[in-house]
Amino acid sequence: MEKIHLSEVLTHLGENRTEYFNAIAPPVIQSSNFMFADLKELRSAFSDELQHHVYTRGNNPTVAILREKLAALEGTEDALVFSSGAGAIAAAVIGNVQAGDHVICQQAPYSWTSALLRKLLARFGVSHSFVDGTDVENIKAAIQPNTKVLYLESPNTFTFDCQDLESCAALARAHGLVSIIDNSYASPIFQNPASFGIDVVLHSGTKYLNGHSDVVVGVLCANKAMVRKIFESELMTLGGILGPHDAALVLRGLRTLELRVKRSDENARFLIQQLENHPKVARIWHPFHPSFSQQSLARKQMRGCGGLFSVAFHADSFEQMEAFIHRIQRFLMAVSWGGHESLMMPSIGFYNIPGRENPPAHWNFVRFYAGLEDPAWLWEDLEQALVGL
Repeated sequence: MEKIHLSEVLTHLGENRTEYFNAIAPPVIQSSNFMFADLKELRSAFSDELQHHVYTRGNNPTVAILREKLAALEGTEDALVFSSGAGAIAAAVIGNVQAGDHVICQQAPYSWTSALLRKLLARFGVSHSFVDGTDVENIKAAIQPNTKVLYLESPNTFTFDCQDLESCAALARAHGLVSIIDNSYASPIFQNPASFGIDVVLHSGTKYLNGHSDVVVGVLCANKAMVRKIFESELMTLGGILGPHDAALVLRGLRTLELRVKRSDENARFLIQQLENHPKVARIWHPFHPSFSQQSLARKQMRGCGGLFSVAFHADSFEQMEAFIHRIQRFLMAVSWGGHESLMMPSIGFYNIPGRENPPAHWNFVRFYAGLEDPAWLWEDLEQALVGL
């Protein structure tokens, strides 16, 4: 495919302004329904709802602009958008398996990916194996005669384990598997898995793509055949669509995508530099950090990392760790990331919840997201919180 300049994609691609009064911002076509001038036009539209406007559950002009931009960002032929990242993940996996099939998934994926495999698909006779994807030989050893999907998440979003995308794609092709990846961590700005041969690229567009913490959206990018298959089955049947208002908000977010992701990346690196020599810091996880065991692979596949990094702190007790967390004021405690605001997600918050297993990360582990604020101002907050830890 011909490479389109990033600025063209974010600012102009798909925006045929002469069709809507030369408006600079894309219009919100709120209509749920679309009319036809005659029977010929109606029959043509119903023969291919992916390409025609019939009903907004299938195709909407505002959503279509967003789809075109997202496909261009990932270098794929087409894209679909869903009402959540979990919806996009479910559609991609369910669309490529049937009862009796087997899925290989890298270990420790997004919690709702795990739930999809362990709870929902297991009810319908689809089995799975979680493997350490940091070594492609582990994936190869897990392939069974009924394996149909290889699901990757590189890097994942807590300890940032990576998979060798080129090797994984080649292995999947050799065994007739559909390769799928959640690319939310790096965003299309810093990693393009399709260029390594991955079949389906997913995003929780709630994160960087929208970037303003006000829309929940899922993205699926693939070739035209895969997009059509999932559109005609999982999307149209289950109806987990993105509405035109939300699509317009994501289009707004894309205007500043490159600036925001690069700013978060710079801020994260600044904070890591401040933290790495602090006596209260036990370990730092970040794909480009010298201590990261897969740093060379990460640098081969990614052009940057974004705002996520994780830290283990020296703390003597639960109480000491909780006091430290409560002293932090400028990082909001929240589960998502990718917006303008800096965040933290402390593992200790998931301990001692009735009916819930303790998380795999130790209680002294905190995932941070560096947003768009002044990095020195953010460090000032962390520095004061570390006093007394």
